[in-house]
Amino acid sequence: MKFSILLLAALLFSMLPVVAQGTGADYERAASLQKSTQNKVFKSDVRPHWFANNTRFWYRNDLPDEAREFIVINAERGTREAAFDHARVAAVLSQINGAQISANKLPVERLNFPDDKTAILLGREKSWSLDLASYEIKPFDGTLDALESLPLDNLPASRAGGAPINLTFINRTDGDVDLFWINTEGGRQQYGTLKPGEKRRQNTYEGHVWLAVQNNKTLGIFRADGDHDTAFIDDKTKPPRRSEVRRDEALSPDGKWRAFIKTHNLWLREIVSRNEVTLTTDGTPENYYETPFLWSPDSSRLVALRTQAGQEHKVHLVESSPAYQVQPKLKTIDYLKPGDRIALSKPQLFDVAQKRQIPVSDALFPNPWSVSDFHWKPDSKEFYFLYNQRGHQIMRVIGVDAASGAARAIIDEQSETFIDYAHKEYLRYLDATREIIWMSERDGWNHLYLYDAESGKVKKQLTRGDWVVRGVESVDENKRQLLVRVGGIRPEQDPYYVHYARVDFDGNLTLLTDGDGTHDVVFSPDKKYFVDKWSCVDMPPVTELRGAEDGKLICELERADWSQLLTTGWRVPERFVAKGRDGTTDIYGVIYRPANFDATKKYPIIEKIYAGPQGSFVPKAFSLNDDARELAELGFIVVQIDGMGTSNRSKKFHDVSWKNLGDGGFPDRILWLNAAAAKYPQMDLSRVGIYGGSAGGQNALRALLAHGDFYKVAVADCGCHDNRMDKIWWNELYMSWPVGPHYAEQSNVTQAHKLQGKLLLVVGELDTNVDPASTMQVADALIKAAKDFDLLVMPGVGHGAAGTPYGKRRLQDFFVRHLLSVEPRH
Repeated sequence: MKFSILLLAALLFSMLPVVAQGTGADYERAASLQKSTQNKVFKSDVRPHWFANNTRFWYRNDLPDEAREFIVINAERGTREAAFDHARVAAVLSQINGAQISANKLPVERLNFPDDKTAILLGREKSWSLDLASYEIKPFDGTLDALESLPLDNLPASRAGGAPINLTFINRTDGDVDLFWINTEGGRQQYGTLKPGEKRRQNTYEGHVWLAVQNNKTLGIFRADGDHDTAFIDDKTKPPRRSEVRRDEALSPDGKWRAFIKTHNLWLREIVSRNEVTLTTDGTPENYYETPFLWSPDSSRLVALRTQAGQEHKVHLVESSPAYQVQPKLKTIDYLKPGDRIALSKPQLFDVAQKRQIPVSDALFPNPWSVSDFHWKPDSKEFYFLYNQRGHQIMRVIGVDAASGAARAIIDEQSETFIDYAHKEYLRYLDATREIIWMSERDGWNHLYLYDAESGKVKKQLTRGDWVVRGVESVDENKRQLLVRVGGIRPEQDPYYVHYARVDFDGNLTLLTDGDGTHDVVFSPDKKYFVDKWSCVDMPPVTELRGAEDGKLICELERADWSQLLTTGWRVPERFVAKGRDGTTDIYGVIYRPANFDATKKYPIIEKIYAGPQGSFVPKAFSLNDDARELAELGFIVVQIDGMGTSNRSKKFHDVSWKNLGDGGFPDRILWLNAAAAKYPQMDLSRVGIYGGSAGGQNALRALLAHGDFYKVAVADCGCHDNRMDKIWWNELYMSWPVGPHYAEQSNVTQAHKLQGKLLLVVGELDTNVDPASTMQVADALIKAAKDFDLLVMPGVGHGAAGTPYGKRRLQDFFVRHLLSVEPRH
């Protein structure tokens, strides 16, 4: 009886009206989502500014209604208190300015504490010096510690999202200096010229980069940090370039010789006499010697590379509508693809005194994809390097005897599938103890091992368990400890959450974080404390101060306030877990619903997909908006799922992708969606769409080719639809080498005749990441198979064409038309 009632209820619910959404109001709400939710979450961004003694720090809280407060933390005592009496400061400043100033709206942007008795209150227009005992306030016209220039041979881009600050530039040179702001893309924007001796107060933001140039010569590169307010531009006291202070690998350690390449051969030049002598004579354009050079510490031996040239593979792109001419432009890029003949580099060893080559046996490194991480033993008796064999199933740390050239495998890592060298490789030589730290998935999980470099035996597995090391943050050789990022170590939590742990070389592990969310930490300058910010998609950040030795909580700093955000109608996403294809493995995802979600109605489902095996992609940290949430506002339930074949779980979980990128985790995704719809009957499984870009574009089209009975509509943006057409490293890593029949079998081109449903292909004509011809070959195959589809080719656009304003609107419209069955109304 009970079953019959439940069945009847389910049948009645399935008869709920299908909503014709995609209205103009829905589009307007989606477009204004970012604006309507910005500055609605408070106390979520603690940026510690440490005092000189590293025991205290201050930060600023931005509060509702443009209010703010300044907090000081005493890490030793575990206390949190106001940096000063805000009301007393407001009263004094009100008298000074002759206008009422509120205690929670002080005209102060940041602080500086030159000593325990004084606080410098730095505003956008004025600054003051505050006596913390008497609360006497005086105008502050001095400067704080000067901001040092970054190294001059590397110009970084600005970082977005920093707090507004002022930075004063002072030209100490005898000539004019041009000032440039470097935007977040690395481009330059000129901000005028400073005359000799001129001082300029510049509005900027923490993390922004400024460039000072004189007569095309770089004098300074400054990144605003909020703790310094002055940048001196001086052509006499500028810091040295990195190339001037780092070890010159061409110059021998004893300073007697310089190695160089001439006519494809290796030469030595004696520094004193300037005499030159060739060490090789067999170099040719097809088989040449090259850097890097690696001198032994005693200068008796030199290692260089000899490289057999590979093939060239050019990809030609036509810019159909260039900005400043009528005729199209041809752009040609170098772009190796799977199966291409690559350059083969192998190390060569030379006796410097005798000017002779010592043959090195290459039996252990016959077919290199790469050789790297070269390192000499301190006693100059042996050098090491990392060998990655093409096909990525063998990696070795190889030692070469300096006297004989005999090679031995110190570490010999082999896998029946793939070794993810691009994302799970860590190698650290420990000279003092003749040890090596190595990362491996050999026991089924990504862990760290301590090797004896002399015997090549494992001394200790440093980490162990059904969880993974996500990365090594630092190594303290003196304390014999590592700081690592880990995932899945707390079985009661989402395995993708990042935690931090300290591991000693005996294998003892101390977890430093514990909040049920994903963590991001910032250490004090002396590494004694750290600020831990953790959150999850359905909870804004909590920020804590902890001790770096044991992770003990010292004090909670802030718990974010999102009450104003929730009043906007912003709907909290839902975490959802269901079993995968094996019936036991948990598959994790997230569900987005529109702000006007009505539980009595049915909604089409759209999956945002990216199944690239190089990572995991379902959001874990709290964030406000993205394209998935905007799409939901049009009347959809949007989901993201990490199926099998993606990374950051067990080796078995990851191996599903090996030679099998066409799988895309779809068996897990479909089960997950069915489980979600069983719990939430508002989800209409008869109307399921999917979209993605790059590897996600490949996945989106694959859904209609291999699972067209489930997925009905797809938008595939800049997809790598045939893995033989895409970049060599990514595809050979996961699809293996040599190129076999499985490449063609899983190609969207060869499977195009199986298309079911509605498809929109999107591509930018200037895509240098994925060859746009890959999309056009799919289009050709679909035409030959008499399949209907839509194609959007965007002139002048590169990778990610569907992310442009026009491309995004076309993507949204496509789903509105074919899943909501209404014509879009903007």
